[in-house]
Amino acid sequence: MITIRLVCVGNLKEKFWLEAQKEYQKRLSRFCKLEIVELEEQNKFDNIERIKTAEGEEILSALSGRNVLLDVNGKLISSEQFADKIENLSLQTSTITFVIGGSYGVSDEVQTKIGDKISFGRATFPHNLARIILLEQVYRSFMIKSNSKYHK
Repeated sequence: MITIRLVCVGNLKEKFWLEAQKEYQKRLSRFCKLEIVELEEQNKFDNIERIKTAEGEEILSALSGRNVLLDVNGKLISSEQFADKIENLSLQTSTITFVIGGSYGVSDEVQTKIGDKISFGRATFPHNLARIILLEQVYRSFMIKSNSKYHK
């Protein structure tokens, strides 16, 4: 069974985000092992580059398997293309790690290290919502590949 990892800067605080995450964790349990790694936001620094560098070091230490960065400037992909991507990556590795950076983005080092960048659109989403969108798209991918009626 494939392991899907989400490496996210920041954590979910509001109950409704936690409930949404829990629902997708339950739904995904029949398709994959899901791991969510929450990294601390580095708000203790007043310099954006120092924040991105500190968060970047944590992101880099949490990478595993094939890594994909969610980036507003990444390759725009449809749900069907995302499903194909997960399927193709699962043939190459047992672990796919998706990274959601901090509120200032990610460091240049993370950008360089993770060459595979995707985008679900050019809009900027709050990180909590981006995590739920990613979970939904991962679930939708498995439903597409299983020919479920979920994806219309």
